[in-house]
Amino acid sequence: MIKDRHERSLVIGMANLRKTILAVDDTTASLKVIHATLGNEFIVCLAKSGGMAMSMLNNRQIDLILLDIEMPEMSGFDFIDIVKKKRVSENIRTPFPPVIFVTSHATEEFVIKAIQMGGRDYIVKPFASEVLRNRVHNVFRSAGI
Repeated sequence: MIKDRHERSLVIGMANLRKTILAVDDTTASLKVIHATLGNEFIVCLAKSGGMAMSMLNNRQIDLILLDIEMPEMSGFDFIDIVKKKRVSENIRTPFPPVIFVTSHATEEFVIKAIQMGGRDYIVKPFASEVLRNRVHNVFRSAGI
């Protein structure tokens, strides 16, 4: 229990140190698994479409993106392409958050394209919670975040 204003400030400050992950997937079940796996350790923002994810990227600091490839409105690849082009046209110089693709596509073609698009990792659904958690930690460590 928080006893005074100083202690409350410390708690709020610590909450602000938590990294923010944006999970983008059109499947509610996948978003629930991601949130259940990472929500105790990170701030997890959930987006069911690329458009919703773009809005979230514009409105808050995102440290990592977990991105599905196959979505109805726009694919994960299209999302990355549109956002990167927008950042260039608007002369945004802050680094683009690292991306881990989380998808049911297990073919070499998709893995290669994800890497070419700048993906830091690639996780095939369904996945074990520990795999997701460890890969997120590895990306944060390698990115120095």
